[in-house]
Amino acid sequence: MTNRSPSIRRARRSKRGVSGFLVTWDVDSRDSSLCARVRRFVYGYEIRNDGRTYSYPGFVEEDGVRYVGQSTLFVTKERLAILRQFLHTAGVGHVVMKGSVESIVHC
Repeated sequence: MTNRSPSIRRARRSKRGVSGFLVTWDVDSRDSSLCARVRRFVYGYEIRNDGRTYSYPGFVEEDGVRYVGQSTLFVTKERLAILRQFLHTAGVGHVVMKGSVESIVHC
């Protein structure tokens, strides 16, 4: 069985332990504009125009960033400032916790 889920592919990219930070945030779901901005920043987006597709990768595609779960990313020290600046500028409340990701075991 082949799993084509983007979150599974992202999680499988790294196989070694990494130190960094867990960042979790909360966006009011009633604010659809802010939800869209955060979603586009984190996951990227595609635009189709005149039969052409333009892809813009999100923050989760960068080295040193791992998707953990809903509204939670693991980021290395080098990526932390970028994420915090975006969330601060957008007015999104967030929490940063020190953490690490150990080796991934594929099941």
